[in-house]
Amino acid sequence: MAKERVGVFRVLLTVQVKPGLEAEFEKVWAEGSKEVTAQSANLGHSLARSAREESVYYVVSDWTDKDSFLAFESGAEHVAHREKLHPYRTGGALAMMHLVEVA
Repeated sequence: MAKERVGVFRVLLTVQVKPGLEAEFEKVWAEGSKEVTAQSANLGHSLARSAREESVYYVVSDWTDKDSFLAFESGAEHVAHREKLHPYRTGGALAMMHLVEVA
């Protein structure tokens, strides 16, 4: 992930994966992450597995601005990738934010 800086638009996606499908989810996510990092407005993208909750993952993605992220999110390539991940998911939540301060 790129060095954090104030003003960055950050997206945090919490993903609940069906138990037993974690390895497959990680593989499919990695295959599609190239689409994200290829975007000129994308500053970094990562996947983390929860240390406390079984089958829970966090996707953190930093963007130059909100409009660029929203344009990517609604694009055909990203929609197709989300559809590939759908069979592995049981739920999730999306949070969008602007970095205010970085220590």
